[in-house]
Amino acid sequence: MKYEELAQEIVRRVGGRENIQSLVHCATRLRFRLIDDTKADAEALKANPEIIMVVESGGQFQVVVGNHVHDVWLAVQQAAGLSDDVPPAEEKKGSSAGLLARFIDVVSGIFTPFIGVMAACGILKGLLAIGLACGLMNPAQGTYRILYAAGDALFYFLPMILGYTAGKKFGGNPFVTLVIGGALVHPLMIEAFTSGSTETFFAIPVVFINYTSSVIPIICAAAFSCWLERLCNRVMPSAVKNFLTPLVCIAITVPLTFLAIGPLATGSGELLAAGFQWIYQLAPWLAGGLLGALWQVCVIFGLHWGLVPLMMNNLAVLGHDPMLAIIVPSVFGQVGAALGVLLRTRDARLKTLAGSAAVAGVFGITEPAVYGVNLPNRRPFIFGCLGGCLGGVIVALSQTQVYSMGLASIFTLAQSIPPDGINAAVWGAVIASAAAFLTAVLLTLAAGLPRAAAPASQVSERDILAPLSGKVIALEEVPDPTFASGLIGGGAAIVPAEGCVVAPFHGQVSSLFSTRHAVGLLSSSGIEVLIHVGIDTVKLNGEHFTAFVQEGDVVKPGDPLIAFDSQAITRAGYDLTTPVLISNSDEYAGLEHVNRAPQIRAGEPFLQVK
Repeated sequence: MKYEELAQEIVRRVGGRENIQSLVHCATRLRFRLIDDTKADAEALKANPEIIMVVESGGQFQVVVGNHVHDVWLAVQQAAGLSDDVPPAEEKKGSSAGLLARFIDVVSGIFTPFIGVMAACGILKGLLAIGLACGLMNPAQGTYRILYAAGDALFYFLPMILGYTAGKKFGGNPFVTLVIGGALVHPLMIEAFTSGSTETFFAIPVVFINYTSSVIPIICAAAFSCWLERLCNRVMPSAVKNFLTPLVCIAITVPLTFLAIGPLATGSGELLAAGFQWIYQLAPWLAGGLLGALWQVCVIFGLHWGLVPLMMNNLAVLGHDPMLAIIVPSVFGQVGAALGVLLRTRDARLKTLAGSAAVAGVFGITEPAVYGVNLPNRRPFIFGCLGGCLGGVIVALSQTQVYSMGLASIFTLAQSIPPDGINAAVWGAVIASAAAFLTAVLLTLAAGLPRAAAPASQVSERDILAPLSGKVIALEEVPDPTFASGLIGGGAAIVPAEGCVVAPFHGQVSSLFSTRHAVGLLSSSGIEVLIHVGIDTVKLNGEHFTAFVQEGDVVKPGDPLIAFDSQAITRAGYDLTTPVLISNSDEYAGLEHVNRAPQIRAGEPFLQVK
């Protein structure tokens, strides 16, 4: 398999199969629930060039791998011997996870399995809205009806979809909860609601409600059904519980949902929607600005899942939602910041990463831009949030709404077209997204990167780029007399901020220590460089170090050489100060520090021999 090696590395670094309680994935992340979080090695995973970021939030250990997450997930499933029918993630004993973290874990577990399909259906409905607005389609045509049914099916039968995923998340039989969701949208029940007829259940009056596209009622009903299922399984004989337990759950939960759970949950949803509308109408510019600025921050910590049910509830109760419309500029803010980095940086590797991240961001996948480009450089992320803030204010003042659910992306602009066609609110969304994008691009171009690395065309044969990111110190300040004296060669040192060493020039690997803590390089012009990670780290015998090259390999600037777990090495009592030495410096007239900044990023100009 293409991702077999990566999958095995991920399984090993999260503590092995025995430490994995459950695993799901969303658009870009593997979401683990681990039995013991302390067994996971986040730093080692972060050092892997195929992993964008590791986030621990909401009781989940999240590994961000990018758009190919499904393929990686399949490989991890196979490597760990996991099945799709995993037990529910229960609260660990002694866990300090709060109610918010548990709520986010439940919501993400329910919605992530179908988030991609939901985005696809939302895009299809948006494209149909464009077709209607441009006069290319007619609602009476069979073509339109068939495509509309394809795009609307998930939302119409949402109680069934949520019934299945909620049943799995709550640890019950997902087919039982799917049937419960199906009962809520059964044609007989929809007919009773439409006709306004009065019905009773054993002489108890039933108030019929249209549960199509609803969210909260089925989740509450699924939670009750799963609780009842566990109770039944404890008391029923094993010979009959396989069919009696589902019978009891369906026969009790469905009527109870129509009589009590559904009306109460629907009333709560209506109050929630009314409360949001009250706050939104009270100060729309403030609500739009805050949500537009902070949405990507919420994504980083996984808190955005707490807002997804509110958006879907607004769509179910009101028929439209302003929150998703406000989020779109925050996406374009990060896209603009990534494009600004692409235009400003001279680092070929960062330029490539920024370009691909910007393209993915346009389609709603912002994690590569946030984790791989903007957040590591700090200022671009802040500028992206500022752009999102400005765009959110414009959207709110334009009273833009979205009429179908999906990922916030360029397609959401189409989903904001109302049934009566394009209006000023739609143009407000377009202007807001453009404003967020341009604001982030211009700010990043002006002040997004402290110093850009020189392009390959401007790097001379005697230039040595920084092999690590971190704090620069003079060689004589290195806490080791052998290095500080220049006995091995002239140079400088870096106190690393990240656990990865990259090639500082075009050349080849002349030597690689068996303990993987140091590497020798020979440039194409004959410069010999020794990069020694830490002081006395040879005593670790290779522990906490991973080599990506071997002797004789040809490398170019930015190629990963060594990854190391900085936290583990520091905990073991070792100083991580990393000398970068010109072993044959006596063959040259001198050595110049071309970058005098106290902090440096890997790939920036560092040293030059004369």
